[in-house]
Amino acid sequence: MTSRFSDLCAPRQALVRLLQTVNYGQVRGLVVRAGQPVFHPEPTVLMDVRLDSDESARPEIELADFVLRHEVRRLMAQFDQLKEGVVERIEVRAGIPRRVLIEANLTEVRR
Repeated sequence: MTSRFSDLCAPRQALVRLLQTVNYGQVRGLVVRAGQPVFHPEPTVLMDVRLDSDESARPEIELADFVLRHEVRRLMAQFDQLKEGVVERIEVRAGIPRRVLIEANLTEVRR
């Protein structure tokens, strides 16, 4: 399994950068084709902005390469397993995907 940012293909790198930019919030309606995130159509991005504190960005956002967090590796494994479908929601906290809601048909669930 891929453990470094530089090991990811361009669409997966773009998703990691998007999650880092969102910092706190959600990505909704992300299409996955052939196990890769697709940005056409664009997913909806909801940003949760706290006005009572300064939420700093992930330190990795400025780095060209870094070790992927366990949660990111698990998200990529979900894409590999899904192959084709829609990720209804990715909950993002501190630039890291924390929870995922995946749309699947009944035959995929029974596997």
